[in-house]
Order: sequence, then structure tokens, then C-alpha cells
Amino acid sequence: MEEQLETEAILPPLRKMTRLHFYFHDVVSGKHPTAVRIAGPKNGFTTTAIVDDPLTEGPDPSSRIIGRAQGLYAIASEDSASLMMAINLAFMEVKYNGSTLSIFGRNPFLEAEREMPIVGGSGLFRFARGYAHAKTVKYVPSTGDAIVEYNVYVLHS
Repeated sequence: MEEQLETEAILPPLRKMTRLHFYFHDVVSGKHPTAVRIAGPKNGFTTTAIVDDPLTEGPDPSSRIIGRAQGLYAIASEDSASLMMAINLAFMEVKYNGSTLSIFGRNPFLEAEREMPIVGGSGLFRFARGYAHAKTVKYVPSTGDAIVEYNVYVLHS
């Protein structure tokens, strides 16, 4: 069964450009990790983790939480430090509460700065597309814990 719909009714024009700025706290060590390895060796090709990382207003872990990064990432390169990320940024602050943005792409996490695609969204970010610019603020090689600054630029309806 197929039905033809007027695109204007379901695909509103992408009129808004929103810039979001926050910090992603990836904690893999300690008693309360926010990223947990579920497959593969401890570190290396095929290592896969499920994440529920806090997104905060500032770089300090005690900064106000505005959302969560929920999904998974895996080391997807045999010869470089690159993650394949499938992450939903789920926002909890008043203006964007319940809205999400989805990142799916390559993250060469040891590079000082990198860019990943925004491939969709929900709520206020319905029909989203754009990119996330990431810059590592702090990385602890002995634990793997990281704080990453994100600037996200997104077109949406």
C-alpha cells in the first residue's frame, strides 16, 4: 500500500540554523563509568562501548547537565585511533527538553579537532542535518577518560 503525500505537509523547509555549545564527558574508569566496553579487547580494533555520557554547560564535571550522549562507539580502524560513532544527543534543558540530534560517523579521537555529521533529529530538531565540531579539552591516557568540547551547527525545521 502506497500513498503520495504533499511534501510541504511532512517536510517543512529547513529554516532554522542552531548552534549548540556543550561539553561531552566520557568516563571509562572508576566505580561509575558512563562508557562501558561490551565487546572486543580492552583497547584496540573492534573494541565497542555503550555510552550514556553527560553533556554539560562547562568543562567541569560538576557543571549543569543539559543532556546525555547515548549510543555506542567502536574502534573501527586497525591502524589509527578512529571511532565509528552512533550517538544520540538527548537534550534535557527546558528549551530543548525531549529533542535529540543523531551523530553517525568517523571520529579520529586523538586529533586535536575533528568533525562528525549530524544525520537527523527529533522534537525541535526534526529533519536535522549539520555537523558537530569536536575539540578535546582533556584526555587521560592512563584511564581513557576524556572531556570534549562540542560546537554543533544544525539546520532544522
